Amino acid sequence: MRAGRILRFATAVAVMAATLGAPGAPPPRSVFAEEPAGSIGATGNPGPPSLQVKRVEAAPVIDGNLDDAAWLGAGLQLTDWVSYNPLRGEKVPQRTDVFAAYDAKNLYFAFRCIDDEPEKIKSSVSRRDNQTQDDWVGVGVDAMGTAQVFYEMFVNPSGVQADAMDSLANGEDIGVDWVWDSAAQRTARGYDVEIRLPLQSIRFRGGDQVSMGVVFLRRISRTTMSVSWPAIPPGQWVHNFHATITLGELKQPRVLEAIPGLTWSFDQEKASPSAWGEGDSRPDAGVSVKYGLTSSVTLDATVNPDFSQVESDSFQMEVNQRYPVFYSEKRPFFMEGATMFNLSGTGFYSGLNMMTAVHTRNIADPVFGARLTGTAGQFSFGTLTALDQAPGKNYPADAPFADRFADKGKLFNIARATYNLGAGSYVGGIFTDTEFGGNFNRVAGGDVKIQLGQPHSVFGNLLYSASNDGVGRPASGVAGYVAYQYSTRRILFSPGIEHYDRDFRMDTAFYNRTGMTVLSVYSDLYFYPDAKKHPWLKKIAPHFYVRNGRDRVADGREQHYEVGVDVSTTRAGAFGVYAYVGREPWARQEFKTDGIEYFGQMQLYNWLRLTASGSDGYAIFYDEANPFQGKARTWSAGFTLQPSEKFSEQFEYYRQSFRHADTGRGVYRIYLVNTRSTYQFTRHVSARALVQYDSSQRRVLTDFLGAYEPIPGTVFYAGYGSLIERRGWDEGRREWTPYGGSYLTTRRGLFFKLSYLLRL
Repeated sequence: MRAGRILRFATAVAVMAATLGAPGAPPPRSVFAEEPAGSIGATGNPGPPSLQVKRVEAAPVIDGNLDDAAWLGAGLQLTDWVSYNPLRGEKVPQRTDVFAAYDAKNLYFAFRCIDDEPEKIKSSVSRRDNQTQDDWVGVGVDAMGTAQVFYEMFVNPSGVQADAMDSLANGEDIGVDWVWDSAAQRTARGYDVEIRLPLQSIRFRGGDQVSMGVVFLRRISRTTMSVSWPAIPPGQWVHNFHATITLGELKQPRVLEAIPGLTWSFDQEKASPSAWGEGDSRPDAGVSVKYGLTSSVTLDATVNPDFSQVESDSFQMEVNQRYPVFYSEKRPFFMEGATMFNLSGTGFYSGLNMMTAVHTRNIADPVFGARLTGTAGQFSFGTLTALDQAPGKNYPADAPFADRFADKGKLFNIARATYNLGAGSYVGGIFTDTEFGGNFNRVAGGDVKIQLGQPHSVFGNLLYSASNDGVGRPASGVAGYVAYQYSTRRILFSPGIEHYDRDFRMDTAFYNRTGMTVLSVYSDLYFYPDAKKHPWLKKIAPHFYVRNGRDRVADGREQHYEVGVDVSTTRAGAFGVYAYVGREPWARQEFKTDGIEYFGQMQLYNWLRLTASGSDGYAIFYDEANPFQGKARTWSAGFTLQPSEKFSEQFEYYRQSFRHADTGRGVYRIYLVNTRSTYQFTRHVSARALVQYDSSQRRVLTDFLGAYEPIPGTVFYAGYGSLIERRGWDEGRREWTPYGGSYLTTRRGLFFKLSYLLRL
């Protein structure tokens, strides 16, 4: 989103604040394959099984019918598929037959998914990467044969695709989209799927004999079971537990792609209650290029990019937050390859201070961007360069040192490399540099994951920063995290220590605070009820969590002691309740943070998914001058309604109230509503409407989008957005006031975008 343009097409009122980063709801480590957090491979692997794949002269037609000559015969000879989530090592009654073939241009996979209750299979016609709650089947391909990076492709019974790049060092990246074809058909016995993967879409080493790794995955939605072949042991993942396929002579096709794009937007603001101001009409053009320098090294570049968001950010609670609110990246250029820059020992899914070392929403309004990624033997590497014009555009001309900063661009340079040590272990390094009008920030460091036998592992990172604010004030600092993990089918135990110097600074990262040292211990116990006695109950996991440390900025000791239990059930059911006591320092005082939290979610029917969560306990009113002890009560509820495969309605309601702990006086009460209505005419054509409400800002955002997306890179979007606010009007001064008045549309805009993928 271009700086200062709140309403473009998919405008979100808080987008520019969001580019500064902050904590919010943490994303799952893995969306489709559901990799367990913290899993980093294993030792003692007896060696991958080998599969024979036939070369075909007649390519199969990708239509979901397994009647092509390529699929004649018994298929691949696989042993039992075994569960990896939420249970480990369980067989399922649903059978999956797999077929594979190849020719000079493509790899082909086919699946016959047999189900004893085919009428209970869940599916939807949706946009790409949006069927996580459906049944699906898929394949992960280690094209380079190094066990470092897997291309993962999943297809639901309606033929809708999802893909992700899963790397040993950085986990699963769902922002990556590449060109591949798929089709599916429901059958009397379940559903069938076909996949065609063009060799031009993947990086591999050509030759007379080409070896690739492969793993097959399937999810049965109603039982909440995800299964794989080969079997994956507890605490491990695909990078060390997969099969190999050997293909005859293959050549790596030349990779040269261009995506030219055109956009046009029209924005307008309300000048008075009865008149609109002059509109701002902006046509624009840009181009992105992908070039394969070698079979394993790729250069991506974009000039004059259109980085406006197609998806608006959901409204989040922004009142009385100690830390800024985190908003996820939604821009395709930055989403692709984003996990390459993640470090071991980061991520809010584990309660850590740093979510990611590279949060690209810090780059608000780039003029250009370039990314180089590749592998060389056991090395993987990536670089990112971008020039952001937002800091200089938004710097006040009358502010101190305006001659240094106003109208200047901020340059981002990032470099990352990892070396595969084998057995699920690696060592990595990172360097980041930002330059802005004499203000610079440079960070160098490394990270590591080491497997010490199958259940034991250590991981962490260490960073050093050197900075100058541009007016002669240098500073430096150290930050880091190290942890040990013991993980089996029965227990997870992980102690760790995290430290940030007061003067540590990393402009590319997203983290909460500096000046703190914290020791933490987390542990889960896993109990698996008898499936015959309790077929609906999958897993019970009591846990405890302890954090104890020192906050040198707030000048106090922080403590958190928590016990709780998580329960997994059929129909994607997950429930938890947690009780905790704690102390948190703020403004040189110490406050209680005792309370209770709970959550629950379930796919009650194929057409109805319910979610709920809440908390109740002591909290802090974060005011630097006059903080006080309060009590906060929060609860949220939502549903996803899917009366047909093509239509879905998502609704989320959030409420928080805060009162003074001593007097009982109410301080605030806030409501948020986020809704999304989607009709998917086909896999490629959709219409979507968002309506969002924030009572604290007295605003309503509406966002309507029509989309045609035949393949990644080729898209057409048309949309309308509006911002409705409650405002008063001072007729004498001829200006808006924040109080009084009624709700009215204060901003509106149209947006059109067209881009086309050219493979040269």
